[in-house]
Amino acid sequence: MFKNLEIFQMAGAMARHAETRQTMIAQNIANADTPDYKARDIASFAETYRTQDTTAMRATRPGHLTGHAQPYTARTIAGAGSESPNGNNVSLETEMVKAASVRQEHDQALAIYQASLGILRSSLGRR
Repeated sequence: MFKNLEIFQMAGAMARHAETRQTMIAQNIANADTPDYKARDIASFAETYRTQDTTAMRATRPGHLTGHAQPYTARTIAGAGSESPNGNNVSLETEMVKAASVRQEHDQALAIYQASLGILRSSLGRR
């Protein structure tokens, strides 16, 4: 019953988005020396959450309503002159900054979940 509350669904979706984005960052770092590899990223959680149709049923994770998992759509990051001679455009500094940002997003999702759980417990008279 309580797991169907919108705030808990959103917090879970935020955490899963952070997990997916962290996986992409790890793949970019792992392929930092791979010739012709282009760094990839996914849309921010805010963009993903806003684009969902509010009148239709909203999936809480990729593949939830379709029966098979569809990963977030990865996009290639434009090189804009930052390609190495082997065609790779991964910047380790940029990836590390993104990793720190993703950690903050995950911590924020956890904080939202914990605060909402605290409010719910208080409303039920529990601590």
